[in-house]
Amino acid sequence: MPDKEDKTGGMYAIGRYLSVGLMVPVGTMVGYGIGYEIDKHAGTHYWSMILMVVGTVGGFIQLIREISK
Repeated sequence: MPDKEDKTGGMYAIGRYLSVGLMVPVGTMVGYGIGYEIDKHAGTHYWSMILMVVGTVGGFIQLIREISK
């Protein structure tokens, strides 16, 4: 019977690689979405791009942290 703490199992690997693959796109979309709402309420046009870049950078930082484990 496999150990529940086994970090080499198939389901653990699927979960880890799925999360790694989604970090950057999700960070980018969340940043853009928040910026879009700010732009809509404030009547500006630049917050969506700024926060999209911030979200992308945050996604890459998380990606690097996860890969370096």
